[in-house]
Amino acid sequence: MNKKYNYSIIIFLIVVTFVSFGRILGNGFINYDEIFYIIDNDHIKSGINIESIKWALTTTYFTYWHPLTWLSHMLDWILFKDIAGGHHLVSLILHILSTLFLFFSLNRMTTNLWSSAFAAAFFALHPLRVESVAWAAERKDILSMFFGMASVYAYTYYTENHQFSRYFLCFILFSFSLMSKPLLVTLPFIFLLLDYWPLKRWHKGTSDSLRKHGNAPAKLLWEKVPFIFLSVISSIATILAQNKNFAVVSIENLSFTMRVTNAIISYVKYLGKTFWPMDLAVFYPYEHSFPLLQILASCFILIVITITVIFFIKKLPFLFAGWFLYLGTLIPVIGLVQAGAQAMADRHTYLPSIGIAIILAWGIPLLFPREHLRKLILFPAAITILASLSALTWQQCGYWENSIKIWNHALQVTENNYVAHNNLGIDLLAKGKIEEAINHYNDAVRIKPDYAETYYNRGTAYAQLLGRYHEAIDDFNKAIILKSDYTKAYYNRGIAYFSLGNNKTGCHDAQKACELGNCKALEWAKIKGYCR
Repeated sequence: MNKKYNYSIIIFLIVVTFVSFGRILGNGFINYDEIFYIIDNDHIKSGINIESIKWALTTTYFTYWHPLTWLSHMLDWILFKDIAGGHHLVSLILHILSTLFLFFSLNRMTTNLWSSAFAAAFFALHPLRVESVAWAAERKDILSMFFGMASVYAYTYYTENHQFSRYFLCFILFSFSLMSKPLLVTLPFIFLLLDYWPLKRWHKGTSDSLRKHGNAPAKLLWEKVPFIFLSVISSIATILAQNKNFAVVSIENLSFTMRVTNAIISYVKYLGKTFWPMDLAVFYPYEHSFPLLQILASCFILIVITITVIFFIKKLPFLFAGWFLYLGTLIPVIGLVQAGAQAMADRHTYLPSIGIAIILAWGIPLLFPREHLRKLILFPAAITILASLSALTWQQCGYWENSIKIWNHALQVTENNYVAHNNLGIDLLAKGKIEEAINHYNDAVRIKPDYAETYYNRGTAYAQLLGRYHEAIDDFNKAIILKSDYTKAYYNRGIAYFSLGNNKTGCHDAQKACELGNCKALEWAKIKGYCR
């Protein structure tokens, strides 16, 4: 009977997840990293060969060292070329496989079939997963999670008989996860939590079995040393890569106090969006001031939950495991080391949400101690919750259909979203809606006057489509002041000067652009006789 239910749950998880996310197969690419990651990336489009493999293994392009992610994109291009639906299909399949590994792991560790099924379904169907699954540029999250969940499943087997082959398999899968993205650098910490609950390996004993396998906490920690070493190496490599690509925001630009404040508030906001997943956006602008009441309330909520969890640690150990899994796995992405301009991101909940799913799946049944009430209430309640999540996920996937939809939605559900204005302007400009695009660029620079990219984009619109070269040069000047190595701004400013007949200044900019890596303007100017 249990095996029959097991197969039914597997089929349910596959079908309902595929249906909930199915509309992404008709979505296109959006103009947020996907162009640079895939469409305009010659290494990806060259397919899998010696040169592209060498590039994947050595590059830190786009702030990460993640060779397996690059290889997966190359394979996608071989199979689907620029058909976005094919790329999305692979991401969806990987998400489904991660869900199954989560279900298998929880069920094997707890032998609680229905709680394991609900936790896996809650994880799979939640609208906060949409950003990771529907955004092709986030393949790194999906692939890292796939290998990470496979590693957890291997770990459950290892803890049963401590065979080295199973330990080694777990370690290799973990390394593959880190080679996809350092999303699971906290996996050694997760293993320790699982050792406490549900594996119960922390409990000291005197039996031959316990002494043989060394289940005391200190020995369990020693068991994780190779994993911790790998996590440390991956973390250092990530920080170096992000510094090299200027992705890490300096303390001068964002104080440590502000980072801590935003982190505390984000912890609570992520909880809020887990239980009320509305107004989800692809980009959340950073707020540089917070009401004191919001800060105090967020601190109070986190402290009360943590104290409650610790108070019930022996009676309800799953609360401890789930809550600290949530808290701990958010640390690398909570913004203490700020990479990028976002205050928070839906994709950052991909791994931490498992902790909340565990709390709900094992906690809700305890609210109904009587067996007949459980049977009467829990199944309909679970179906209602999962159906609601599925419907919201289907709706959220629709916003990812194209750039205009995703950025318009972001503007509707957030305030002062300069990135949304800028990127919406880019897509409108590509569709020939020049004045509308410029209006959005104007809004972006009004919100964030030091955003170099918008000045460049507006300048390009003025120069190339309206012939307003003086205004274009003013914008390129501002972009270069804000970003002194802005190659494209030098390039286009040079073209604007040539168009005004100012060949001397145009040659200077063309030469500068060439020094920064783009020699097209200089070569063209030499052919025309404008430059020597």
